[in-house]
Amino acid sequence: MRADAEQVWRAATDWSRQGEWIWATRVRGGQGVGATVTGWTGLGPVGFTDTMVITEWDPPRRCVVEHTGRVVRGAGIFEVRADGAECEFRWAEDLRLPLPAALGGLVARAVRPIAEWMLASSLRRFARQF
Repeated sequence: MRADAEQVWRAATDWSRQGEWIWATRVRGGQGVGATVTGWTGLGPVGFTDTMVITEWDPPRRCVVEHTGRVVRGAGIFEVRADGAECEFRWAEDLRLPLPAALGGLVARAVRPIAEWMLASSLRRFARQF
């Protein structure tokens, strides 16, 4: 995308505005290692609270959060890579759901295509800001 790395970083880590580009999400939180971030993922009253702690904070390059909630666990990573006037924004999630192994595999196969579509769509919405 044609944007300055600092500008992309500020937009990605502006928690209160993430709902503008991440589907079905509202987020608030602090900044820097040890700060907490809290999100609500869902539609209307159906959803869950997603608590996180920032474990890496390297502006304007990398932010890693550890999901610490009851529903979602694992790491979320935002990376901004600059190359002259262009930069690339990467978002990855390595999540674990609190389900028995057999059931977890079944749920993952059912949910994965929807989650991948939502992630890709959210990234397209994010890119349109620039």
